[in-house]
Amino acid sequence: MSGVFGIVAKKNCADVLLYGTDYHSHMGTEYGGMAVWGRQFYRSIHDISKSQFKSKFFDDHKGMKGRLGIGVISDRDPQPLLIGSKFGPFAIVSAGLIENVNELASELLKEGETFGELSRRGVNSVELVAKLITRGRTLPEGIEGVYDRIKGSASILLLRKDGIYAARDRLGRTPLVIGEKDGEYAIATETCSFLNLGFKIKKYLNPGEIVFVGPGGLEEKSAGRMANQICAFLWIYTGYPASSYEGISVELVRERCGRALARNDRVKADLVAGVPDSGVGHAIGYAMESGLPYRRPLVKYTPGYGRSYTPPSQEIRDLVATMKLIPIKDVIHGNRIILCEDSIVRGTQLKNYTIKKLWECGAKE
Repeated sequence: MSGVFGIVAKKNCADVLLYGTDYHSHMGTEYGGMAVWGRQFYRSIHDISKSQFKSKFFDDHKGMKGRLGIGVISDRDPQPLLIGSKFGPFAIVSAGLIENVNELASELLKEGETFGELSRRGVNSVELVAKLITRGRTLPEGIEGVYDRIKGSASILLLRKDGIYAARDRLGRTPLVIGEKDGEYAIATETCSFLNLGFKIKKYLNPGEIVFVGPGGLEEKSAGRMANQICAFLWIYTGYPASSYEGISVELVRERCGRALARNDRVKADLVAGVPDSGVGHAIGYAMESGLPYRRPLVKYTPGYGRSYTPPSQEIRDLVATMKLIPIKDVIHGNRIILCEDSIVRGTQLKNYTIKKLWECGAKE
């Protein structure tokens, strides 16, 4: 899905940008990027498919000086991109999925447009968004033009010398939230990025809403609409437990899901467990409702492995699924276990590896 973070600060923003972006690391596994405006644009992009975001950017961010910045954890395209345009230079990041990238790119190429960011997947979707934006008479009009033409979703942060344009996708599938702290502003996909950085939630952007965030505060450019098709998978799996969307807590939703499962079950068991990490909240809710003890027959080796759902290739997904969960035989052996998982999409984790580990360690049922 990707996650974005932006900062409008009173002093150098590089530290806050680094950590705020890093708090979105669960949203993608392909690329990370940061851009800061000071006396010039500073930009850095790294492949993070085999290493953590902070390890790649910790040294880079020390050379970034400025009060305005944007960052991204990307599940597809290298970003941020730096664009020279009739509106002046800007940096841009985007989160979402545009289904008709190739169709739109072909149309623009026939009109004489050129693309400089090509990869094995074809045109970089963020560059396509930037090209469409520059066709407007103003930046807000250009962003509206993007939403008129794309199929899918794209929430956008566009960094200029004077501030950041924040635009939530018109369908509302990908969230965008503004936080405030002592006259400084942050814009993020994940509200969990605000908490340890001292920001308080100021505003959840509506679907299609466009806001300019500068040193002087917020200026609404387009009110958006109330019709909302936000992705429910954010609460079930994708989002971080400490985040909230539309004011609704991820952790509490998962607990309520677990409680609902327990109310509908008549299973006799010795313990309840969750598949780490996103299955844990569901299991806690199940245990609370059923009265069964919550225990940990499986633990995740967090320092080395991320999510098995997000990597682009099945080979990598299989590797992560095999290696990240370590069974505790003393908890498993001889017990009837209720195992809560947030979702089954491909079955990479649960069907192919997790159940096998439980049987091998002597689970009774």
